[in-house]
Amino acid sequence: MKNKQLLIDVKNVLNAMPEDWLTKTTHRLDIYNESLAKVEFTEALEALFTAGSISKEGLSQLPTAYDYIRLGHPLSCLLEWLVAKENNLQAQNVISFSSIAMPIYAVLRHNLLKNKKTQIVYKNELPSCFDVEGLRTVYGYNFELVKVESFDSLPFFDGSTVVLNTGEKVLSADFLVNIIEGLGSIILVGSHVDKSYISEIQHVRRRESIAMTPANCLIALNAIISEGHSEPITSQKNKTLVLESIKKITKADTQAVLGSSGLSIQYAILMGLMDDAIQKFPGKKIKIIVPPNCYGGTNDQARRVTACVENAEVVDLHVDDGNDMVSSLEKILSKVAEQNAVPYIIAEIPTNPRVEVPDLVKLAAVLSKSRKTKEGDTAINPVFILDQTFCPNVDFLSDSAVLSSVQTISYVSGSKFPSGGQCTAGYCVANKKAERLIEKIDKHIKICDNEATSLQIDILSEQLPSMLQRIDEAYKNTRSFVNYIIEILPNSKINFVSEELASQGFTPSVFSLDLPTEGNTAQEKEDYKRELNHKLIKLMINNIPNESQHCVSYGQLKGCYWTVPATSTQGTTKEGDKDYIVRVAVSPDLDLEKHKKVFLEFVSSI
Repeated sequence: MKNKQLLIDVKNVLNAMPEDWLTKTTHRLDIYNESLAKVEFTEALEALFTAGSISKEGLSQLPTAYDYIRLGHPLSCLLEWLVAKENNLQAQNVISFSSIAMPIYAVLRHNLLKNKKTQIVYKNELPSCFDVEGLRTVYGYNFELVKVESFDSLPFFDGSTVVLNTGEKVLSADFLVNIIEGLGSIILVGSHVDKSYISEIQHVRRRESIAMTPANCLIALNAIISEGHSEPITSQKNKTLVLESIKKITKADTQAVLGSSGLSIQYAILMGLMDDAIQKFPGKKIKIIVPPNCYGGTNDQARRVTACVENAEVVDLHVDDGNDMVSSLEKILSKVAEQNAVPYIIAEIPTNPRVEVPDLVKLAAVLSKSRKTKEGDTAINPVFILDQTFCPNVDFLSDSAVLSSVQTISYVSGSKFPSGGQCTAGYCVANKKAERLIEKIDKHIKICDNEATSLQIDILSEQLPSMLQRIDEAYKNTRSFVNYIIEILPNSKINFVSEELASQGFTPSVFSLDLPTEGNTAQEKEDYKRELNHKLIKLMINNIPNESQHCVSYGQLKGCYWTVPATSTQGTTKEGDKDYIVRVAVSPDLDLEKHKKVFLEFVSSI
């Protein structure tokens, strides 16, 4: 690298960076502007460089780069900015991935939808995860492979050229994917390329993969500064311990699959099921049945999968706010059976944001019910994909569980209770009925190179053994806080599990709060409530800054987290499906009496 001042500036940043650049999985929403994700951060960083004022305090006040660390974070932005400067590109044109495969697939996905050709140029060998047949038959991607002796003169191609590189200087390419073994990859989008690719590649990182992790970005940055080689963390000695912990927690007698995030796992589940359906039920329609107001990433990803997979489509499953999951499923599965289609259901239990639990006995009956097609044949049995992140302690998968007669796959986001907010890794497990599908899921987590990193596995090995205890303690704090709010603000509406459900093991530490409102019209009442929401959150955070935070996550080791609207996550939930109520997440370790005192101040002020 020629610009020595750049290297000095970056080295100064690394020496002064706040600790949470390495350790946090979520960042401050009060200084986050989603439409300017990354841009505001890098512009403010450059201003610090220009002023020559790099300090820990100054760096900690920079605008939030991304709300969730898996989408991007300060160190990924710094790495991308540095690589962009070296290659005379805008920082937006450089995007890092924990996966070496997903940036390639991001270009293939966009070109599939644009009906544009792609050639992939490489030397020596393709990445081991690159499954040519699977990418063509399951993902629907079209591409040509070109092996070359040198990158000096790339073959002309009427379409997009993607060059896979492991360290050489490449003069010209539409897309250059620099593969850094053990750390991930960095894709450079040529300045001449249609800018739509940048947002589409970024969205793949946001929905189906993750950014290069903070620890790996730091390794890559230090390697650039020292002009040496990166030495990734490679030890996975704790993987066996993690798998044993998951088996003990879930009571499942099947092997777990570990992914780089909850959405990485969900993507492997969906693509594994697409693979299975294409082989087992060729030509049949595939229905992904998913609540329209569930976690935004889940909903958006399901629609993104169906956009690429022939014969697949999303069916809305209404489960909240007066809609019952069981009755909704009965209607949908009856229609799907008539069509002789393949039903895959994704649902959260408890639901988000209303924290409702369906009648599980009735749910099992609906899911295991034998149905007939219009022609009188036996309909295809559904697979129930359960997002168990809210309550990963509940037994859904053992031989004695209520869903034991149903093909059930459960997955959990590791950034919540499994890691206590210290990493993004996730896991999935199947019951005996769905055990055969684990092989397909594992196949696709590997095709996407979305497996959990070694450091993520080490963090899980440290945190998983205490997870059940933390869930119990967090629930007790949450129940105490909820009971207090009911006592002093009885005209509010709180969405939380009943004592009866809690006795069955449903002990979440998240509740949503519908504050009392006033006004003459529906709009006036809504406006008043939204203003009150923000007043509450501002008061809690200003008065308890060390514990209360703007955040959409939960399951952390310490503190209390507030967000509104409750279904805003990453902004893709349709506006009509968003719920403008306060969502509160309580940890096992916080000053509960202080939180009650400040909440009383709020009540006294309205």
